[in-house]
Amino acid sequence: MEFCGGAANSVEAAELLKVITGTSMFESSDERSTVAYAARSLSEAYASPAADDGDICHVYAVNSVPSDRLEVTWDLVWGTPEGEPAPEFRVLPMGEQALAAPDAGVVRFACRSEKLPGSTPARIRLGVERWSPEDPEGDPEKLKDAYATVAHSFALAMAKELGCENDGGLAARPVLDPA
Repeated sequence: MEFCGGAANSVEAAELLKVITGTSMFESSDERSTVAYAARSLSEAYASPAADDGDICHVYAVNSVPSDRLEVTWDLVWGTPEGEPAPEFRVLPMGEQALAAPDAGVVRFACRSEKLPGSTPARIRLGVERWSPEDPEGDPEKLKDAYATVAHSFALAMAKELGCENDGGLAARPVLDPA
C-alpha cells in the first residue's frame, strides 16, 4: 500500500493505519501530497516569517466521508516545549519531544541542514491527527502506539528529505516505551 507519495510508508506504519482507521484500503493521494513536496515547502517557508506550517497529506479510507480523515502536518516551532501535555498523551523519548494519544501523534525534532539557512537548527513538529465524527475505536494503548509509529515514520522521512544531520536525532525505529 502506498499513500502520501510513499516516502513515509514503513511496512509497520502502513499496517498500523489499519489500527487507526479500521481499514487497509485508502484513496490515492495527489502528486503534491508527499513528504518531498512538503520538505520543499518547509525549506521555502523557513526563510519567510509569514509561513510556518503546512499539510503533508490527508489520508482517506475508501468510501469514507470527507469529514473522516487522517491529517499529516508540519509546523516550524520556536523555543523549547513548555508545560505538561494533556493527560491523554503519552510522552515518548523520540527527537526533542514525542507525544501519542488515541487520536493523534506528534514528533518534534531539531534539523540542521544546508536546505535550511541559519546557524541554529530548525525545530520541526510533525503531527498525525484523526478528524472523524466518531470517537476512536479500539484499545487506547494500541492506538497510541499506532499514532506514535506513523508520526515517527513521517518525521524520519521529513528529516531524511531535508538532509538533517543525524536524521534530526530520530532513530531508525520508533521508541514506544514512555520517557
